[in-house]
Amino acid sequence: MAVANALCKRGETVILADDENTKQHQDFARGLNCEFVNTTDETAVMSVLKRINRLAPAPGIPEGHHVMRVARQMGLSISSELELAYNFEELREGGPRPMLGITGTDGKTTTTLMTAAMLRAAGYQSMAVGNTETPLVAALDTDAQVFAVECSSFRLSNCEHFRTSASVWLNLAPDHLDWHTNMESYTAAKAQLWAHSRAGDVAVAPVDDARILKFAQESTARIVTFGAIEGDYHAQDGRLNSPHGSIMNISEMKRALPHDITNALAATAISIESGLVEPSDVARALSEFDNAPHRIEFVEIIDGVKWFNDSKATSPHASAVAIKSFQNIVLIAGGRNKGLDLAELASQPQRVRAVVAIGDDANEIEKAFDGVCRVVHGESMKEAVRLARTLAVHGDVVLLSPACTSYDWYNNYMERGEDFMQCVRNEANLNQQHSE
Repeated sequence: MAVANALCKRGETVILADDENTKQHQDFARGLNCEFVNTTDETAVMSVLKRINRLAPAPGIPEGHHVMRVARQMGLSISSELELAYNFEELREGGPRPMLGITGTDGKTTTTLMTAAMLRAAGYQSMAVGNTETPLVAALDTDAQVFAVECSSFRLSNCEHFRTSASVWLNLAPDHLDWHTNMESYTAAKAQLWAHSRAGDVAVAPVDDARILKFAQESTARIVTFGAIEGDYHAQDGRLNSPHGSIMNISEMKRALPHDITNALAATAISIESGLVEPSDVARALSEFDNAPHRIEFVEIIDGVKWFNDSKATSPHASAVAIKSFQNIVLIAGGRNKGLDLAELASQPQRVRAVVAIGDDANEIEKAFDGVCRVVHGESMKEAVRLARTLAVHGDVVLLSPACTSYDWYNNYMERGEDFMQCVRNEANLNQQHSE
């Protein structure tokens, strides 16, 4: 919708299409005075594809979708939201504004928000855009002075020119294999972050990932590294350190779980190396930074057990990061798997006391923990919370970190996280009533 609005505003003729012919879609098309096509009508799709010179798929449309396949066979130009927005911005009167890019399997949103906060601390009007609540194309008409752009593989996949002056590739693990045809396609999409870099651009890469470093080395960008212990930006002696000296005490960060520290180092690297931010700006931003919801978010303490909501973790790699943050965990996991190997969930057996498996692929969760620990099934979030409470003892952590999408029981991970938190609060209220 944001892309359609932007194209129409710039005088382009737009044809809207979707697999579902809903009233909302019809009303939207009518409001823009655009033709609407139902993509289940293959004859209509072929007719439209012959009439257009560019296809702009929404990020949720997988590369194997029949419209995408036909468009590629016809040699049509396919442009993602990032590509379109970048091209529009390049033509901006007064010149394009700086963009800092962030990609990776996990940690993108947090690092993007940290980067935007650092830019604001430096005195800029900044926006966190892209794979956030605000697409980059929708932010172009604002008075923002610089953009922190979260670059998902979906948005990077169809880019021919998109680039940022400084960018970071955080990590790489299997994900979104329900969207990409294979791991090679997913990796290639991520690599688009640096495919069009220019001399003077900065590529920030994890010092301990040879695959990502190789892509950085193949680009024309200047390489800067980060890591928990080593790298140009690293943590040592309880401090965040940079080539420009020490940044701050880690204890001054509002939250400093292991991945919070590496995300902060990555955001610090692109912010400072872009030339837009000073170390003192970084320290001020991180001392005030609140993490986004549904990312290892503290909920309640019930009978000495801490409850955390990590609903955003929709891959086993993301959940493994969360599990690494605690000892003695009762894990609530499951949902709809994205075609990923869930075995990584059980890679830290000493940390997981028991598991409550939920959702469509609960059996896959149970299989991942076979022989590792006790697994029970919850048929609803309410039941899952109650089961977790019976399994946890004083000093434990109950962690909702699903490793799967939410699309079996919910519309999105936010809805899942909110339901979990409400169920936990209901348990806390019942517990308080009983104790009174």
